[in-house]
Amino acid sequence: MKDRKEENKVDDEKDLNKSENKNEELNEEELEKELKERLESFEKEVEEENKKETSKIELEEKISSLQDSLLRKVAEFENYKRRTENDQMNLIKYGAESFILKILPVYDDLQRSLLHLDTDKIESVKEGLKLVLDKFTKTLTEQGIKKIDAKGQEFDVEYHEALLQQPSNEFPPHTVIEEVDPGYIYKDKVIKHAKVIVSKEVESIENQESKTESEE
Repeated sequence: MKDRKEENKVDDEKDLNKSENKNEELNEEELEKELKERLESFEKEVEEENKKETSKIELEEKISSLQDSLLRKVAEFENYKRRTENDQMNLIKYGAESFILKILPVYDDLQRSLLHLDTDKIESVKEGLKLVLDKFTKTLTEQGIKKIDAKGQEFDVEYHEALLQQPSNEFPPHTVIEEVDPGYIYKDKVIKHAKVIVSKEVESIENQESKTESEE
């Protein structure tokens, strides 16, 4: 009887040990599962944060790009505005240019007429023409028209148009020696270049002889 009790006791202890071992295995599995879940959750949180950070950087870049684009548009508008204002100012400033260009030939003809009226018999005609010319000159001056000073001046492409060059002992090279057709400035703009003859250096006799010999 005693032996049976002891056997039962041993069996109970074995069952208890098995149960404990099983519980330990379950606890390890649960712990591992819990750790795995926490790790996955942490990874998701990190991933979400990274996405947020990436989205933030992309948003900042987009904002910066839009700001640059806006600044460029503002600059372009300011440039357009300035150009428009300048065009309007020039239109007002030089509005009479086409009309002036039409009356200048008449003015030039009056001057030429006076040059050819040199006889005493028509002195009164000359005086009348001179009065007309003086009045015309005053009107043009009041409108901001000025004749370009040409003869004796150094040739300047901004104001002069060279028709030809001539050797001259009287003037240094590249000097206007004759004005063929006068030029004019309207306010600060050249509206007609003076057509001129320009001096060039006179060749020495030696150079001329040398050229003649080479041609022969």
